[in-house]
Amino acid sequence: MAERYYVVREDLLPEAIVKTMQVKDMLDSGAASTVHEAAERAGISRSAFYKYKDGVFALQDVSRERIVTISMDLEHRAGVLSSVLGLLASREGNVLAMNQSIPLQGFANVVLSVDIAGLAGDLSSLIELLRKQQGVRKAAVIGQG
Repeated sequence: MAERYYVVREDLLPEAIVKTMQVKDMLDSGAASTVHEAAERAGISRSAFYKYKDGVFALQDVSRERIVTISMDLEHRAGVLSSVLGLLASREGNVLAMNQSIPLQGFANVVLSVDIAGLAGDLSSLIELLRKQQGVRKAAVIGQG
């Protein structure tokens, strides 16, 4: 079954969901330093917080996140992947996940999930820069979320 998402006004949400958001806000802002402390202050159990924390987000947090999946074929040479990661970091891309195949015939496929919310420049410029990197044979966006 496909995941479905809803936008719901706060006053319609169950108390545990609202309090989970309060705990997350306290932790993000530094008002509380541990889950235990924040949960206690919000009046929710830690188990309830952990039950909901990965499934509830403030609308502004979701809209700020821009995640793309980039597939690349890289030459199997020392430093190629490092230079790609350096380029992404220099453009304020934040690598969230990386998967690399075993090199075959001198090339390895690398798939990166990158948060581009703070990207310096646009995505198409970044892809062009990646394609021009020494050792990059192919670079393409294969997914956006």
